[in-house]
Amino acid sequence: MTGHLLRRLAGMVLVLFALSALVYALFYLMPGDPARLACGPRCNTIQVESVRGQLGLNDPVPAQYWHFLQGIAAGHDYSTGTSVQHCGAPCFGLSYQNDQQVTDLITQRLPVTGSLALGAMVIWLLLGIGTGLLSALRRGGLTERVLTLLTLAGTATPVFIVGLLLMMLFCAHLRWLPFPTYVPFTEDPEQWAWNLLLPWVALALVESAKYARLTRSSMLETLAEDHIRTFRAHGVGERGIVGRHALRGALPPVIALSALDFGTMFGGAVLTESMFGLPGVGQLLVRSVKAVDLPVVVALVLVTGFFVVVANALADVLYAVADRRVVLT
Repeated sequence: MTGHLLRRLAGMVLVLFALSALVYALFYLMPGDPARLACGPRCNTIQVESVRGQLGLNDPVPAQYWHFLQGIAAGHDYSTGTSVQHCGAPCFGLSYQNDQQVTDLITQRLPVTGSLALGAMVIWLLLGIGTGLLSALRRGGLTERVLTLLTLAGTATPVFIVGLLLMMLFCAHLRWLPFPTYVPFTEDPEQWAWNLLLPWVALALVESAKYARLTRSSMLETLAEDHIRTFRAHGVGERGIVGRHALRGALPPVIALSALDFGTMFGGAVLTESMFGLPGVGQLLVRSVKAVDLPVVVALVLVTGFFVVVANALADVLYAVADRRVVLT
């Protein structure tokens, strides 16, 4: 177990290092002027040259990349002309267009996206696994046909359509729920959950459809394996077979997909956040791309990649918990 964890940790570090090199090459070494992009369209030549010096773009490429990594790992000091501003680790630089550190911009919005991702993930896993399990156990019957139709409809329906319908029904017509407004968990946990309920459900309804289809196919494959037939031949009850053996064997693909979805949610929940007016990371990414705010875009790509890599590393470890056939050496 220890060796497996160490290998996963080493692999995670290597992937993150490769990701940082690729991102730096794409955004800073490709044709174009990164200093001009970072400074913004309103900057004059003197301001652009000042930004170029602060980013270290006059240095050789290896030195530029080293300063980039050094800022992320240990922080960086920026001269504002009259004073020196310290950016603590992890430092992704300054957003010259917002006159604010990029790390501060992201950390202000991470709780919003994290709340959206965690709550929706719990709901879509419960709905998806439950629906897929029921569909697999009722194979060939009316229940399976109805659930298959619902999952296909969920897969084909965009999240903004679901979100709009839910707001029209529960907020405008029935008035059971308020129009979503993000309330920090530390201020009022009840209002935090109450205002995020519609975004959670809208996102979960769309995401749960693919989990239901994946769980169904994985369960059918597992139920057809030899060891399941052996358990039945020895008189093991169907409930024990499904709960203790078949379901655990069918979970690894679900774990892998949920890890990927959870990681990408930190940069991909753009439609959900825009629909419900949530000031999260996805909304920040859209605004930064429109304004061509290079430091913020680079930081968000790295942050999203970090969460994807970490989530997948945790998924590798959870494989052994869900399926004992996975051997950890």
